[in-house]
Amino acid sequence: MRYSPRVIVTDKLRSYGAAKKEIMPGVVHRQGKWENNRAEISHQPTRQRERQMRRFKSQGQAQRFLSAHGPINNLFRVGRHLLKARHYRLFRDKAFDVWSEVTCAQKAA
Repeated sequence: MRYSPRVIVTDKLRSYGAAKKEIMPGVVHRQGKWENNRAEISHQPTRQRERQMRRFKSQGQAQRFLSAHGPINNLFRVGRHLLKARHYRLFRDKAFDVWSEVTCAQKAA
């Protein structure tokens, strides 16, 4: 490793402590009830992908589908809670325009 962390924060799984003693014995290990929240929040997109993968028969099939589905999904997920309604409608209409251009689909009248 290029650097050594000062603190490692994990949940209370006992195997983390045993692994830390073996790999980095001089690093402080915190295992508080709420201290792991920041790490868990950063894993939310990964957790979402894992949830989607459960429906597939093989991991390879899931990975192929999700790697193609990710950019399409991001096109339509514009963060509704961050926008005013009129801006959301503009972004949504733009996303559908891009989608119809990419897929050569005709707009429904």
